[in-house]
Amino acid sequence: MSLIRPTLEDVARRAGVSTATVSRFFSAPDKVRPGMRHRVREAVEALGYRPHGAARALASRRSNTIGAVIPTLGNAIFATTVQTLQRELAARGNDLLLAAFDYDPARERGQIENLIVRGVDGLLLTGEARDPAVYSLLKRRGIRYANTYVHNPGSPHPTIGFDNRRAMHKLVGYLHDLGHRSFAMIAGIAEGNDRASERIAGSREALAARGLELAPERLLERPYSMAAGRGALRQLMALSPRPSAVLCGNDVLALGALLEAGALGLSLPEDLAITGFDDLDLAKEIPPGLTTIHAPLEEMGRQTAAYLLDPDADSGVDGDASPHIELPAELVVRGSTGPARGA
Repeated sequence: MSLIRPTLEDVARRAGVSTATVSRFFSAPDKVRPGMRHRVREAVEALGYRPHGAARALASRRSNTIGAVIPTLGNAIFATTVQTLQRELAARGNDLLLAAFDYDPARERGQIENLIVRGVDGLLLTGEARDPAVYSLLKRRGIRYANTYVHNPGSPHPTIGFDNRRAMHKLVGYLHDLGHRSFAMIAGIAEGNDRASERIAGSREALAARGLELAPERLLERPYSMAAGRGALRQLMALSPRPSAVLCGNDVLALGALLEAGALGLSLPEDLAITGFDDLDLAKEIPPGLTTIHAPLEEMGRQTAAYLLDPDADSGVDGDASPHIELPAELVVRGSTGPARGA
């Protein structure tokens, strides 16, 4: 194995571009044409090239490090985005520092402060509901950040993600068109989680627009686990009348509900319709397949990396307009849903 480090010239030669293009790929990737950008990225990965971090930091006053603060390491939707973010950062000579706060706002603030002390150039944050003092700190320190997994064009803070509320409108509208009129919901814990609360709000709005409501006993908030989904469905199926459709705030709760429906002897979708949110890999593997909302997790990681590393992008930090990038959250129909009985 060779111990000779590949050079900028080696990358340029392999990619068939100039050294100036390779340098621009690291400093301002969005200014490089997509075809060239793809060739340079492939060359960087193939050669294992890493820019000289100390020299770049001295020249640019940057640490070439990005931080990501996520609620938990135990949720696949965060792992997918972070993995994509890290791959994109590494291809441009940047490192990733990762922190998890277990849905505790005080712990999240502490993690953000720790990453600022470590000199990160930018931050991926999850959702936008947090202490205003955190945003004031980021502004004072000139740290670029992006609130991900949400899209809120009315927010003063940059958002890169999807509209959780509107996505639930799609699910409710689809089920209503199939003749469902008796709804229930197994939601994630809303406290400290604006994505979960937005999905609840979107469900209520969509039902109200159709003259329906989500009665208190038909809305159960549960932690992120299949066991919690199973227990919640068992509780909902003891109601009279039973719901014909159960909306779930994420795929893990939905897959637990789907398994419990089988244990109760229910046939999907003839006896019950179940929907999720995220489109995890398991959603298409566990029979009969879960109808869900596809969250564009990899694209969110790519877009966040591009934004945090783009020196010319408006950041919202210095009083410029905060950017908002909306990604599509599409309905994916599988076998867990069908027409309501008698519809």
